[in-house]
Amino acid sequence: MFRSTLKTTSLARSTLGGFQKRFLNLHEYQSQQLFAQNGIAVPKGIVASTPEEAQKAAESIEKDNAGGDFIIKAQVLAGGRGLGHFTNGFQGGVHKAYKATDVRNLAEKMLGQVLITKQTGTKGKPCNKVFIQERVYARREYYFAILLDRASSSAVMIGSSRGGMAIEDVAKESPEDIFKEIVDYKTGLQSSQVENLAKNMGFSGKAYTEAVEQMTKLYKLFSESDATMIEINPMIETPQSHVLCADAKVNIDDNADYKQDKLFDLRDVTQEDARDIRASKAGLNYIGLDGNIGCIVNGAGLAMATMDIIKLYGGSPANFLDVGGGATQGQISEALKILNEDKQVTAILVNIFGGIARCDMIALGLISAVTEISLSTPLVVRLQGTNVDKAKDILEKSGIRVIPADNLDDAAEKAVRVANIVQEAQKMKMKVSFELPI
Repeated sequence: MFRSTLKTTSLARSTLGGFQKRFLNLHEYQSQQLFAQNGIAVPKGIVASTPEEAQKAAESIEKDNAGGDFIIKAQVLAGGRGLGHFTNGFQGGVHKAYKATDVRNLAEKMLGQVLITKQTGTKGKPCNKVFIQERVYARREYYFAILLDRASSSAVMIGSSRGGMAIEDVAKESPEDIFKEIVDYKTGLQSSQVENLAKNMGFSGKAYTEAVEQMTKLYKLFSESDATMIEINPMIETPQSHVLCADAKVNIDDNADYKQDKLFDLRDVTQEDARDIRASKAGLNYIGLDGNIGCIVNGAGLAMATMDIIKLYGGSPANFLDVGGGATQGQISEALKILNEDKQVTAILVNIFGGIARCDMIALGLISAVTEISLSTPLVVRLQGTNVDKAKDILEKSGIRVIPADNLDDAAEKAVRVANIVQEAQKMKMKVSFELPI
């Protein structure tokens, strides 16, 4: 009898940021450019791909502003850049600079390197570009964001007078300093909501007027671009009472790619896991995790249940992989190839409930992939549903080595046991051959 512990679900949810990441993540420089195109005030900034370009960018900013200091930021899709470190030993992905030559020197230490932050994991992410901004002095710093609120099925505008620090820390230490306005999609954003939020955040006078204008434009952009999040931390008020978005983070809903083609052309695949990109091209819903048991499942709910039961039996899933209810033979084949090439995977569990996707077609996909790639990873297969008996007969007569399972408990127990055996054998530099039954 299957009993969900929800342990793996929690692992996946924390890793996936809720469940499955369904958004396009723009770089800061791209977000700033998008803001400027929509009449939203931002500091002057120029992106650079080489140290020479970085110096020229700083010289251009210096000329336009009649002098001034600079901020140079590594462009990687991860938070915590300022406290991160590069694999070459250089500390910090965000730095102040006072001369154009200083900008060049800093760029030399960042470009072409891998930046590791609290959000990237130990692998880090490559820094292929740096963003040079004029350094604008702030009289006050604020936090502002627009997010999708699942509880109300609406957008929510969030503001705080405590910008420049992690909003999670503010929420924990001083929740009274965070203000929200839920925007009903049917009625749209009301001017009173923006005005109320600006007042609560502490804007006044000329800055208040500009803040209301900027936040209204930001909501318009959020709505028209199919964004799932727009975040500015900090939104600053200058000594002259001007309001600028000194930082920018924008995520766009993946489901809108068919009508937001210009935005999706900005996608930077160098910041993504190669496995994710490959799976995406094959129409697979894939997210890599840190375990050693690869999973191929049809249906998100069944995928989460499979990950749960692997955890229940003492194992650890290496991925979330939903091939979908209408999985084709080609998709199953590609999914198996992706997992077989993953060095951390020591066993693969295929758990398919045949409905729209018939079990016999799944079996043919497995045979095709195993034959083509000379599968070296032990394969545990549990099939149930449409044409399951036919599928079992196909697998049995195929001659490929498969460890069959009658139910989900049986499949999980076998997958965990086999994965552990292989892992121990690898440590001892031994080869393992599995004969049926196991």
